[in-house]
Amino acid sequence: MPKHPSCFSQANNTLQSVRGGCAITLVLALFLTACVTNPSSDMAVASDETVIVSTLAGDEQGFSDGQGSAARFSWPSNIAIDTAGNLYVVDTGNDRIRKITPKGEVSTLAGSEEGFADGEGNAAWFNRPSGIAMNAAGDLYVADTVNHRIRKVTPKGKVSTLAGSGSTGIDNGGFADGQGDIARFNGPVGIAIDAEGNLYVADVANHRIRKVTPRGEVRTFAGGGSIGAGNGSLADGQGSAARFNVPVGIAIDAADNLYVTDAVNHRIRKITPKGEVSTLTGGGSTGFDSGGFADGQGNSARFNFPKGIAIDAEGNLYVGEGGGEGAASNNSRIRKVTPQGEVSTLAGKEKGFADGEGSEARFDSPSGIVIDAEGNLYVADTENHRIRKIVIQRP
Repeated sequence: MPKHPSCFSQANNTLQSVRGGCAITLVLALFLTACVTNPSSDMAVASDETVIVSTLAGDEQGFSDGQGSAARFSWPSNIAIDTAGNLYVVDTGNDRIRKITPKGEVSTLAGSEEGFADGEGNAAWFNRPSGIAMNAAGDLYVADTVNHRIRKVTPKGKVSTLAGSGSTGIDNGGFADGQGDIARFNGPVGIAIDAEGNLYVADVANHRIRKVTPRGEVRTFAGGGSIGAGNGSLADGQGSAARFNVPVGIAIDAADNLYVTDAVNHRIRKITPKGEVSTLTGGGSTGFDSGGFADGQGNSARFNFPKGIAIDAEGNLYVGEGGGEGAASNNSRIRKVTPQGEVSTLAGKEKGFADGEGSEARFDSPSGIVIDAEGNLYVADTENHRIRKIVIQRP
């Protein structure tokens, strides 16, 4: 069983306190539970693709290394992949970074206790980490959410702090640009890396996208306005004129355009390399209770707290989406978004657990997604405590 279940067992009761300003509780709730909404339709765009969902690793909640279903995770939230096909999983509830070989063998790369400490392997401590990305050298960068820091993990498991400082804990984030430990974050989650090794971070409770150089220099790339959980809003525009409301996931394409899951706005946003923000897809009302479900083009599509996001070689986006309590209101699907903003449902239908084909498969609040060289997707199926594999078979 997880060492500290209380933070998560109370998640279903957090929404009112979140609205009052408990920013990082919202971050965790987005991964570990969701807010009640009423999906509007269940129509997937027709496709000649065959989509097969299986389970690579994990079973019931807990902690153990091992092969396939013998391994245990606790609210895994995000995934990175190396050139050999090894997966690196942010095991949020266990405060660890786990490694999974292509054959499903799970081990622990770094982390052991909830807290903050740099060091190697189990000497390092994290506090509810939830984002991860890998650079060309094989180094991992982790958004250590409740420590409000960006951590670096070498291939051998040595952990150091690249940027961020201050007190740890849910209510102790801040906001400041600057070098290394001068910078402040407030619940960082999603991370993407460009070809030059710059990081782009979804700074959730600051409602901004931050840029971090390889040397740890932090500046604000896009987003402005008030900070704090209840202070996000929606606006397209240049740099600080743009507005987000709890940006969670982030992906980058070959031209260095960023794609952001703007969770409480229930939209997918695009940011050019010059910082121009637009809305690619998603529409309707914004706010905690305003998500929905509809496939379709551009602003006719509806999302319900989109979280993880990945991009394939053709520029298609894949979004992990959860939201709501119970099958009637939890999207728990993997959505596909074309470069033109056409949204369809790739896999899943309602909350649950099942392997199978397309809409027969079931997820429970899926979040992080990564794509391998063959175009297979790997999904952190957060509340099922498993890592799922999706194979897309094309004629």
